[in-house]
Amino acid sequence: MASKATRAVGVDIGGTGIKGALVDLERGALLSDRVKVATPAGAEPVDVLVAVRTVLETLGVSEAEVPLGVAFPAIVKHGRTLSAANVSDAWIGFEAERFFEDGLGREIHFANDADVAGVAELRYGAAADQDGLVILTTLGTGIGTAMLHNGTLIPNSELGHLQRAGHKKDAEAWAAYSAMERDELDWAEWSRRLQWYYSHLEFLLSPDLFIVGGGVSKHAQEFLPLLDLQTPIVPAVHRNNAGIIGAAALAVS
Repeated sequence: MASKATRAVGVDIGGTGIKGALVDLERGALLSDRVKVATPAGAEPVDVLVAVRTVLETLGVSEAEVPLGVAFPAIVKHGRTLSAANVSDAWIGFEAERFFEDGLGREIHFANDADVAGVAELRYGAAADQDGLVILTTLGTGIGTAMLHNGTLIPNSELGHLQRAGHKKDAEAWAAYSAMERDELDWAEWSRRLQWYYSHLEFLLSPDLFIVGGGVSKHAQEFLPLLDLQTPIVPAVHRNNAGIIGAAALAVS
């Protein structure tokens, strides 16, 4: 059934917002306006479920015959969330996919948010037809990462949590877009933090391409030219919609 679908719903759950839309699976484009609600304070499972219901009802696609993919900011294995990035610790070791399926009364595909953004860029964007190792990074509340090798996703890479030698804060606490806002950095100051991060990824993994996603990617011209890297680095084609598009695409896989 789902494999023949030409459209699906993608819902992208983040630390600050939950957004969703109906997606054209042939073009990898939104078929509806994007609906966004605030992530409930504390991001407890029941409250997040209610917010997801609100997104689906607002879109008018709560019926089960439309495939649904959900992206979530955690390590996801076999439908269970094994971490909790910017959401309640109640998600750690939680049967999240089953929880959403029971609460929504429908089957879903549930995956890590950065991984689904990587799938969107792989199928419809900057990683299409790219050989070798592609690393997508989403710069937002944290740093999400997706590793794509010769067109295959290597899930749950979590490279935003690399540690900096001699520092207590990990990479995302130091270099995410939220750190720029928190520490009131200008583009040049923030780019110096990004320089450390991407140079470190280059040293560890020797990628063939970096793709930068997240909402800040719409301002890519302000910071990407300030980086001095051996690896090409480009903004994500689908920017802040990549999570929605990738989640929808995986819903029919």
